[in-house]
Amino acid sequence: MQGRLLGQGKRIAIVVSRWNEYVTKQLLEGALAQLDQFGVEEPLVVHVPGTWELPAAAFELIRSGRADGIVALGCVLQGATPHAAMLATDVSSALMNLQNEHGVPIGWGVLTPETQEQAIERAGMKLGNKGREAASACVEMVDLFEQIHGGVNSR
Repeated sequence: MQGRLLGQGKRIAIVVSRWNEYVTKQLLEGALAQLDQFGVEEPLVVHVPGTWELPAAAFELIRSGRADGIVALGCVLQGATPHAAMLATDVSSALMNLQNEHGVPIGWGVLTPETQEQAIERAGMKLGNKGREAASACVEMVDLFEQIHGGVNSR
């Protein structure tokens, strides 16, 4: 089995942080373009204040049953204190736990660059758009999970 990049009929939600909006807006645009390319109709876009709030919003989407898969988008710029590293670790662990506990794939589109320039490079410049990549991974995993469950999304 292997997931396919087929988005028709799939309910995909995007949870995007407003913090570092210059970067996250580009990630969102990339994710939306990729989902459109795969045939996902009307993805639900949920805006949250910051990256810290991504897991809580993702949990509520899972609990509501409104999403077969979620794309999480944010940007945590590293700084001179351990705050950013702790935030990135906590958010990544929370999102991983959510997808493992609830069986809903979550595409990881949270950047953890050391500089604003690195963030911009990963949000659509010379290193591609990580929002696009997260959307692709999400759609592929939703399709794979459907195949594993016999073609029916049993969540």
